[in-house]
Amino acid sequence: MRWTLSDPRVKGIVYQVVMIGLVAWLVGWLASNTMHNLEVRRIASGFGFLSREAGLPIGDSPFIDYTPERSYLAALLVGVLNTLRVAVIGVVLATLLGTAIGIARLSRNWLLARCAHAYVEVMRNLPLLLQLLFWWALFRESLPGPREAIRILDVFFLSNRGFKYPLPVSDPGHAWVLAGLGVGLAAAFAVAGWARARQAATGAQFPAGWTALGLVLGCPLAAFLASGAPLEWSRPALRGFNFVGGGTLTPEFAALLIGLVTYTAAFIAEIVRSGIQAVPHGQSEAALSLGLPRGRVLRLVVLPQALRVIVPPMTSQYLNLAKNSSLAVAIGYPDLVSIANTTMNQTGQAIEGVAIIMAVYLTISLSIALFMNWYNRRISLVER
Repeated sequence: MRWTLSDPRVKGIVYQVVMIGLVAWLVGWLASNTMHNLEVRRIASGFGFLSREAGLPIGDSPFIDYTPERSYLAALLVGVLNTLRVAVIGVVLATLLGTAIGIARLSRNWLLARCAHAYVEVMRNLPLLLQLLFWWALFRESLPGPREAIRILDVFFLSNRGFKYPLPVSDPGHAWVLAGLGVGLAAAFAVAGWARARQAATGAQFPAGWTALGLVLGCPLAAFLASGAPLEWSRPALRGFNFVGGGTLTPEFAALLIGLVTYTAAFIAEIVRSGIQAVPHGQSEAALSLGLPRGRVLRLVVLPQALRVIVPPMTSQYLNLAKNSSLAVAIGYPDLVSIANTTMNQTGQAIEGVAIIMAVYLTISLSIALFMNWYNRRISLVER
């Protein structure tokens, strides 16, 4: 068999080899040029700065006992965890709110449908940065100072410094509680899978929801009681001009979370609405003719079919929410971008700092995409 340049397969291979060579040359040229410029300007390169003392105060570090004496690596880890905190909670809340608004847009109640329509049109046409600044200014300016904080049962305090609440004091027995929670979640997923397989094989239903709830709540409770029920609270108390003790929900975190959730929910609502409308109307009519109430028709018939239309564009909204969290730098929330920018200003390691930001956001985005692609394949129709 003779191979000629006129053969489409040969041309395809040649084009790919040439393109790979051009990309490799471009990457090599950029790397060489960058190293030369760094050497000329006597700028040290590498990630050795990560082990140096940061001296960087961070006001919101709920997962790590961080102090300015710790390293830049610890400071950046706080930023990564804060970014993940906003992204995970935001995705869950935006999905719930967007789904509710999308269903409300199709309601037969005229007022409810018009209100949902107005919400979507207003929220998705206002810049996200403007919404974040609005919520941040609202919390900072409308709430009283710590001395005049709004008190709830002398346990919860709301002021322009944030929402203070009691927090359990760490105890070794709490590790067993977390382990029990993990066991309960694993058992709940196993029961749900077994119940689906059983129903598909025999048609008999099993109360998997209540069983899963019992496992998720019961396993940690059993571990808590078995470890001696260790429970001591750190309560917030006013000392001088601020509160000490307890946990804090800062105005910056609240403003960022509310802004991301309300903005992204407007787009999710339109995805949910279009997904429901993509389901043939005969499906709901057939279910109603069997005597099912409208709520169960929506939950058991319409939404499961609509998911095949909803999930792919929903992935883009989850990615957008995670990446939009980088706007936290505008309102002073210590996310990855904010802490990395401060690190670059103090160390001069701009290339390394930008590379860390890119690597973290790329990892988060690919993780979301992989999970959503797996879920999309799981709910797709399979011809047998």
